[in-house]
Amino acid sequence: MSVLRAAALLAGKDLRIELRTREITVSTGLFAVLVVVLTSLSFYVDDVIARRIAPGVLWIAIAFAGVLAIGRTWGRERENDAMRGLLLSPIPRPAIFAGKAVGTFAFLIAIEMMLVPLVAVLFHLDLVPALPLMIPTLLLGSFGFVLTGTLFGAMTVRTRSRDLMLSVVLFPLVTPALLAGVVATRGILGGDPLEETLAWLRILGAYDLVVGVCGWFLFGPLVSD
Repeated sequence: MSVLRAAALLAGKDLRIELRTREITVSTGLFAVLVVVLTSLSFYVDDVIARRIAPGVLWIAIAFAGVLAIGRTWGRERENDAMRGLLLSPIPRPAIFAGKAVGTFAFLIAIEMMLVPLVAVLFHLDLVPALPLMIPTLLLGSFGFVLTGTLFGAMTVRTRSRDLMLSVVLFPLVTPALLAGVVATRGILGGDPLEETLAWLRILGAYDLVVGVCGWFLFGPLVSD
């Protein structure tokens, strides 16, 4: 079985389970919405301040939702020792990494499709002219976050306090992606020059490339007994 086909089968399996249960998207989506609503009520002062706060609120909600989604995705593999069966199957280890990352990325994008309009409404943002740059910023930032979380989520899936361990390990490593995402979003909403935004997008792309290559080669050794 080729790596791409195996990765597609794994991602499809996760998506079919989620379509039946809606467990991850509903629980993490509601949590992210609550974060956005509470912060908008606490920090909204006027349109200028709101435009400055909105990027941080959006990415904080994405980060929290991402951690929950990654933890729950790997938690499913822990139930009934499915992780062991996955590792004993003839599926290449890089395909497991890629398949789980693609599935989790799809969950996170679904949540972001709900979050972004909500942030725009609550913080009085005009997103239409910003969308051509906002979309690649969110895609690149979220993909890097998911790649990192998928790599280390597998490592912590067998630990008793795996959610705590995942957060402790993950957040320091995804800090560059989160910072680049927040600054790029702030620049887009604030009308910064295009070159500055493109520079942050290149940083996000480089981060994704480095994490993706590391995950491809390190996933196998990390999940080995």
